[in-house]
Amino acid sequence: MSDSTELICTKSRREFCVSACHAATAVALGSVLQSCGGGGSPAGPGGGNTAPPLTVVNGTVAGGTVTVAVDGASPLATVGGAALVRSSSGDMLVARTAQDAFAALTAICTHENCTITGFRTPTYVCPCHGSQFNTAGQVQSGPATRSLRTFPTQFAGTTLTITL
Repeated sequence: MSDSTELICTKSRREFCVSACHAATAVALGSVLQSCGGGGSPAGPGGGNTAPPLTVVNGTVAGGTVTVAVDGASPLATVGGAALVRSSSGDMLVARTAQDAFAALTAICTHENCTITGFRTPTYVCPCHGSQFNTAGQVQSGPATRSLRTFPTQFAGTTLTITL
């Protein structure tokens, strides 16, 4: 082989190796993302980690608190009920844990900051990667490893007050 032919073959081999490495890396990365539940699949890593969506309830912000009306038609009217409370201060997960007690949590998943919208009594389910939290905000199933932030609540009459 002449020097120019060998240079062309060497260059072709080098380009081939680089291309092959890029392709192998892309396949491997895709496999890793799939196993981690990546790609934003709402089914999550197990393929069945979806939950019915929470009913959205509006809250009113004033003076460092969010107030929510809890009447007979509210998803929070009975023990075990839960809702996604939307307010200008952000979204919160609220569950009625006893006749006069509620648990309020941030609705932002500690895994990758997705808004948690699913609820399968008594578990909140993140639609992005399937992390599951109990109504106290503790991780029941990952990939999240940290609990959700909690907020103090007070209930009087038909008004729930959440302190931010």
